[in-house]
Amino acid sequence: MSPKDSTWIKSTCAYCGVGCGIEAKVNSLGTLEVRGDKAHPANFGRLCSKGLALGETVGIEGRLLTPKIKQQRKHQSKLETVCWEDAIDDVASNFNNVIEQHGKDAVAFYVSGQLLTEDYYVANKLMKGFIGSANIDTNSRLCMSSSVAGHKRAFGADIVPGCYDDLELAELIILTGSNLAWCHPVLFQRIREAKVKNNCKIIVIDPRRTATCDIADLHLPLQPGSDIALFNGLLAFLSENNAVDHDYIESATEGLELALASAFRFGDIESVQAVTGLERAQILAFYQLFAATEKTVTVYSQGVNQSTSGTNKVNSILNCHLATGRVGKPGSTPFSVTGQPNAMGGREVGGLANMLAAHMDFDNPDHIRQISDFWHTGNLATAPGLKAIDMFNAIESGKIKAIWIMATNPAVSLPESKRINSILANCPYVVVSDCMADTDTLRHADVVLPAQGWSEKSGTVTNSERRVSRQRRLLPSPGEAKPDWWIISEVAKKMGFGDAFDYRNEADIFREYAQMTTLCQEGNTSLSDMTAPARPLNLSGLAHLNTRQYHHMTPQQWPVIEHNQPTARLFANGEFATPSGKAQFIATDYRPTASTLSPQYPLLLNTGRVRDHWHTMTRTGLSARLSEHISEPYLALSAQDADQFAVKDKGLVTVSSELGTLLLRAHISKECRQGQVFAPFHWNDCTTSMGKVDTLIAGSRDPLSGQPEFKATPVNIKPVSHASEALLICTRKDIASLLSDQEHWTCQRTHNGYLLRITSQQSLKQLREWLANCLAENETNGLVEDQTKGQQRIKVETENECRFAMFKGGLIDIAFVVSDKLQGSIDTDSKSDSSNDRDYDYLYTLIGRPLSDPLVQALFTGKTPPEHQNGRLICACKQVGVKTIEKAICTQSCNSVKDISDATQAGTGCGSCVPELQLMLDEIQVKQV
Repeated sequence: MSPKDSTWIKSTCAYCGVGCGIEAKVNSLGTLEVRGDKAHPANFGRLCSKGLALGETVGIEGRLLTPKIKQQRKHQSKLETVCWEDAIDDVASNFNNVIEQHGKDAVAFYVSGQLLTEDYYVANKLMKGFIGSANIDTNSRLCMSSSVAGHKRAFGADIVPGCYDDLELAELIILTGSNLAWCHPVLFQRIREAKVKNNCKIIVIDPRRTATCDIADLHLPLQPGSDIALFNGLLAFLSENNAVDHDYIESATEGLELALASAFRFGDIESVQAVTGLERAQILAFYQLFAATEKTVTVYSQGVNQSTSGTNKVNSILNCHLATGRVGKPGSTPFSVTGQPNAMGGREVGGLANMLAAHMDFDNPDHIRQISDFWHTGNLATAPGLKAIDMFNAIESGKIKAIWIMATNPAVSLPESKRINSILANCPYVVVSDCMADTDTLRHADVVLPAQGWSEKSGTVTNSERRVSRQRRLLPSPGEAKPDWWIISEVAKKMGFGDAFDYRNEADIFREYAQMTTLCQEGNTSLSDMTAPARPLNLSGLAHLNTRQYHHMTPQQWPVIEHNQPTARLFANGEFATPSGKAQFIATDYRPTASTLSPQYPLLLNTGRVRDHWHTMTRTGLSARLSEHISEPYLALSAQDADQFAVKDKGLVTVSSELGTLLLRAHISKECRQGQVFAPFHWNDCTTSMGKVDTLIAGSRDPLSGQPEFKATPVNIKPVSHASEALLICTRKDIASLLSDQEHWTCQRTHNGYLLRITSQQSLKQLREWLANCLAENETNGLVEDQTKGQQRIKVETENECRFAMFKGGLIDIAFVVSDKLQGSIDTDSKSDSSNDRDYDYLYTLIGRPLSDPLVQALFTGKTPPEHQNGRLICACKQVGVKTIEKAICTQSCNSVKDISDATQAGTGCGSCVPELQLMLDEIQVKQV
């Protein structure tokens, strides 16, 4: 099928590594309409809430539109607009000057899984091939590098052997370190359907009881960091009970004896119990089911990778699959799922500091020689560069003088983010390429370069099952935004490398990359070592696509030896990419997490994602509906810990580690076990005052992969009293800049404007007066008209509450409610707000409404008209709120999630809200008994 069917254009989603196909068109209102591509084999038309809201995240608002260079004016530095030529000259000359004065390793690139493969390829080529340093690393270091290292040790290459179809063919699926329901919702729905259709058993291994546990037959809430003990115990159990595939082990693997020697430290269930904290019956049930089920898929993600022992965790899982011969077979394989849309594509083209392009290696002389010849360079880097955290440490020590950051926000996402911000602030030269005009990282830039965003880019991405898909241009680029590959190429030309970067378009780059994957393959007569194994990454079938064929390319999995004849699975024949051709068992010793609990820091903090947000919210934060489900940073904790630390639900708490302190909203939840707490990492300095979670995370990392430990940080918590709160809606985001005097604030997108939440230790009167000064609010109750400004202002004030609204052109422009009790409106649980006699959910929709509107009238009464009582959003796909769902349960006798869906449409989109619907149903039914 053509990529363009009528007015619908086929492309790929911008978010997680599932790599869902989408179709998009500009509708009659001039906005981008997005739907799932039913022909795409990753999702068959399904999309999650984030994918469905993609059309709400594009446009000119908040965009970086012109190149800018920091200029010194009257003792102040300020970014000022320049032309592209001046910006490129500045970057090229400064990088050349640093290299001339301090050497090639004094510069660095920090790139991103948000880049397209073509962008990634050009960036890697410039740094490793022509600057001659390997100091290019990627934010994929933070999420997938432990899987990369584990795959290379076991399989000889960074390979995910299976495909998504295996999820429907499996009889047992193990989900470990993965809240698939929220982080990869489309895969979760495929598994949910397979469970019903095939009676597939599901085991979830996770310290938290997440939404993914909704489909679990068995949940193993192990102690954080104890995965190796659990899987080493499984390997020992398989060996002791003769549940291994002896023929496969003999013909296809090496190293089992050493791996078993480590595994037998956990050769009895009691030793596994002691480390994991699991019950004997739980462990035994897991081991027996794994041993008895040939068609087993183990899905693993950040909970495994983000650890100081992440690589060994990966290999402990792979060891169990190798011992049973379950690798790359239908319904039977280990399966690493990636976190970003092009994390795998970046790994393919050398985006990691310790890899060369096309899965070639620094320690192979033939690889070095052939890449040098292919790129016509005599300056190829010959040794690995600095991994992410080491790179920023080198900036701090003065070894790196200039860094170019592309399509990522390390000032928020890296551990020790307070120190990272200080490092960037003191770096002599910082270049940032981004599509957004205000991020925490961009605030440190000496030069900013406007890049195209999703919907404007054109190129390819590779998803978690090795499927290469086209991302196509849907909209014109705003302002002077350019493709990342063009920006990098123009800088390369100015640096003196013009001939090697003379690309006409992205198709030229893809062809060059595809041709590069054929280098040093088995059978190439130019090799001096004819025993070298073939690399599975091979795109020779796509290496000669013309531009038209490239633009019409359909999704296909590599290796692609012949055009349109991809390979779904790898290693099923027992032949691997290691020098011996055999897979390697790896001895993995269990070690505790890097940090230990103490009386000063008695709780263990886990971090992760929420359902409707993505990374640091520079994209999802633009969508009103994606901000409604969970609208501010929070700390989830158990009821027992809440009692012990005197924390009230929805109250504020300080969360402190050795590195800093945050202020978060408490959320008492059944998801956390006693002694463990959880906080999402999405919020940043642009969206909240004290909620940047990575401020608390130490820089401890896996010695092999360099991946940081994000899942186990010792913290302490303390309740914080507050005297007043305010909700403020307005049409201008810049009002958030007025909040620097307030202890706790958050800012989120709403329909046609912004909602700001303020919690203060000031009295109600003091907070109201502060807002009055900020907004020039009138001091008189009732309606006041200012005809000279075309304004109407209304205020209603009582002893413990003040409500105010200002209208321009007859439509509401600014409004706020200040009270001594607003907590009921700030709730991350699915429980009803009905216990609170005041209703504030309608504030989301007031911007742009006239005074005569019933909802505007409700601003001054606190009582929403029944027909508008939707409440806090539960189902983002279908825009169904908590009160609508509660009403359906109570008045239409809903006894199942299906009944709720039939009555309200909730849960009929991506389905990631289904566990929450079930929880609401259970709680209401308990109350009704």
